[in-house]
Amino acid sequence: MDVELRHLRCLVAIVDTGSFTDAALELGVSQAAVSRTLAGLENALGTRLLHRTSRSVALTMSGTQVLARARRLLAEVDDLVREAATGHTRLRVGHAWSAMGRHTAAFQRCWAEAHPEIELQLIRTNTSTGGLAEGVCDLAVVRGAFDTHRFASTVVGLERRTVALAADDPWAKRRSIGLDEARERTVVIDRRTGTTTPDLWPSGARPALEYTKDIDDWLAAIASGRSIGITPESTATQYRRQGIVFRPLRGAARVAVHAIWPRQDPHPGTAAAVALVSDLYATAG
Repeated sequence: MDVELRHLRCLVAIVDTGSFTDAALELGVSQAAVSRTLAGLENALGTRLLHRTSRSVALTMSGTQVLARARRLLAEVDDLVREAATGHTRLRVGHAWSAMGRHTAAFQRCWAEAHPEIELQLIRTNTSTGGLAEGVCDLAVVRGAFDTHRFASTVVGLERRTVALAADDPWAKRRSIGLDEARERTVVIDRRTGTTTPDLWPSGARPALEYTKDIDDWLAAIASGRSIGITPESTATQYRRQGIVFRPLRGAARVAVHAIWPRQDPHPGTAAAVALVSDLYATAG
């Protein structure tokens, strides 16, 4: 016999009400049905869950463990049903590094004011689609390549590139750094989700490269002074770290910021979210 939700609800009802009789009233079934359902759960799990007498019920050691898991599972199922029944009351926006950069706080506040019925969640996932391909978000903001056949998209803004340096680096005293100059240094690149690639420089005139796989490792390498990083200005907004400074990069094209979403059955709030972030980038110039 497989464990079913009705088995778990029966166990919870017995414990919460304190008796088989009251559990039957709670569930709208007979007392005999409650007894059979509990027996079925104990048989399926191969262990006794309750000590029962004519006057009381008490959890066994196994019953205490099963009850805790049952409550969590039932709560998750109830959340699933509630979300499906109410038509997407939560919008999960994924990103790999820096969300909407300096527009992130404004996006959150404007969304809450305009759409109080839809909870907004920002989720950082270090993948090329910001978690969209993995199913952990409904919409993502990305700055790198993605599968255009699988996902619909639009450019919501453009960001300048900056150079990340150790605070005691000689270049930290300068107002800006040229792209050609940067090739004189070791440049740290995030293989997974970074926006900088060797193709930023002509073949044969590329800098030495060092590779990392996460923003924290990238920042640590730069703080050590052994390398520099090149990144969109949004990184400077979202990841201000002691020991690291950011300076504008001259001579490089801006980075396109894309909003991407599933081509099939997008979240109902997608159009409104894309319009809002586009307006924020456009207003800032």
